Amino acid sequence: MYTNYWKCITNLFIFIMKNSPFQVCLFYSRIKRDIAVLHKKIPGGKYMRLRNIRGSKETIAASDYVVQEPETHKGTWGQLFGNEQPVQIEVGMGKGRFIMDMARLHPDRNFVGIEMYDSVLLRAVQKREQLEEDLPNLYFIRMDARNLPDVFEKGEVDKIYLNFSDPWPKERHAKRRLTSRQFLERYDKILAPEGTVEFKTDNRPLFEFSLEEVKEAGWVLDASTFDLHHDAKLMEGNVMTEYEEKFSRAGNPIHRSEERRVGKECRSRWSP
Repeated sequence: MYTNYWKCITNLFIFIMKNSPFQVCLFYSRIKRDIAVLHKKIPGGKYMRLRNIRGSKETIAASDYVVQEPETHKGTWGQLFGNEQPVQIEVGMGKGRFIMDMARLHPDRNFVGIEMYDSVLLRAVQKREQLEEDLPNLYFIRMDARNLPDVFEKGEVDKIYLNFSDPWPKERHAKRRLTSRQFLERYDKILAPEGTVEFKTDNRPLFEFSLEEVKEAGWVLDASTFDLHHDAKLMEGNVMTEYEEKFSRAGNPIHRSEERRVGKECRSRWSP
């Protein structure tokens, strides 16, 4: 047991020495997020894994809230919703609190929540089944975000929300970050001409990386703050996620940015 302990300590020390502070911070943040997402606390102080929950695939396949073949609705999402309201999506919606609150607060918009993991999407489906009110302006999709251009037509999405995304700490995995220039290119293929991306995180290195990617991709940064909850203007209409509530309660500053793919010139609003 002691041998394994010291081996772990040695490997951790080697990792810290060989990598930059940025990579170490991203690695720590990812581990913290993975623990929160993949495990659920149960009585007795034990944890159970959320991945591969028995029956999750079957429940999702039978749910009226989940679009089973989203590619068939490319260019016709208005028909599915039964109206021509703007479509807004959340990529990596987790258990769905944010997207459900948004659908409740904004019945004049259509929302699509996207999640890659069956076990996490299952929680969102179960949570929605417990709601007293109906939300006809909200659907879920189980898919990999890399396939967004296969699901939405050019100009079909009005806004994209990215909330506390996986930081993917290793430098070679930078293109997997949902705010990387590779993903901004995918968003460019589905967003409306004045479409925007709103990003929130508590991870400062990831946030700084994301701001640089916005610049490198040639997008326009409309707003940015390193401390959202102390920025009165950007807090207007803010809807919190479960992570945001947890992290802000612990005293962690929340970072937020909003960027546009194209559009008229504007002055960025910066908060120190």
